[in-house]
Amino acid sequence: MQTIPFGRTGHQSSRVIFGAAALAAMRQEKADQLLEVLFEYGVNHIDTAASYGDSELRVGAWMERHRQRFFLATKTGERTYAGARESLQRSLARLRVEQLDLIQLHNLVDDREWDTALGPGGALDALIEARAGGLVRFIGVTGHGSRAADMHRRSLERFPFDAVLLPYNFTMMEICDTRGVAVQTIKAVARRRWQDDTQRRFSWYEPLRAPEAIRRAVHFALDRPGVFLNSSSDAMLLRPILDAAREGGVTPSVAELQGDVARFAMQPLFVRGVSDAI
Repeated sequence: MQTIPFGRTGHQSSRVIFGAAALAAMRQEKADQLLEVLFEYGVNHIDTAASYGDSELRVGAWMERHRQRFFLATKTGERTYAGARESLQRSLARLRVEQLDLIQLHNLVDDREWDTALGPGGALDALIEARAGGLVRFIGVTGHGSRAADMHRRSLERFPFDAVLLPYNFTMMEICDTRGVAVQTIKAVARRRWQDDTQRRFSWYEPLRAPEAIRRAVHFALDRPGVFLNSSSDAMLLRPILDAAREGGVTPSVAELQGDVARFAMQPLFVRGVSDAI
């Protein structure tokens, strides 16, 4: 697995970051087996969140043995100082570590929540304090939906975040390239929103399943220099995504990608004013 600098953090992270939402409802034994796959492919960066079910607990049981081999990131959805401080302490305990590499403000795209979190006495103040106290090394911000890129631009104007996570776009990439901000992209193998309520779901969206389509989707995302791809919360997609990333290959053509869109009835997940929540 190729590794590149994760923004200005000084860490050489694998191009595919393990999205530990895949562990949210897993038993520990099965989670341990899945996490062992990371060694096989050379993945050295794990991304979880306080709200991902039992994910932090599953990663924590593993971190006791392998902490030094991974860049460890989690997220807090709290917006106030007190809430974020408590959330961070709980995450440290669940992950069984004394320090996080990265703590991220989770899905910060709502204007009111943004004002609270980045205002006086907000969550950001708690994270800055935690960084000063050695509990975390770096601070990031994440976002879903059609407003994520715009809100991240605002966030970067307010504070020099070390990393952002979003479905990426060109203007965001320009800013992050200039400032050395690590960019993580999500939902790279999304097919569309769920159409059938009877299907068993392991991800927030209906994913692509065809190996060749997954390969093209992964290659498309990783073709952009400096972008990291967070793996899916559907654990069954981990190996196909890692296989595609490891093999590299020719960037898919526009015709190939358009062919996948038609063949698999792919649709945008987010349309401003129509379908932003997921």
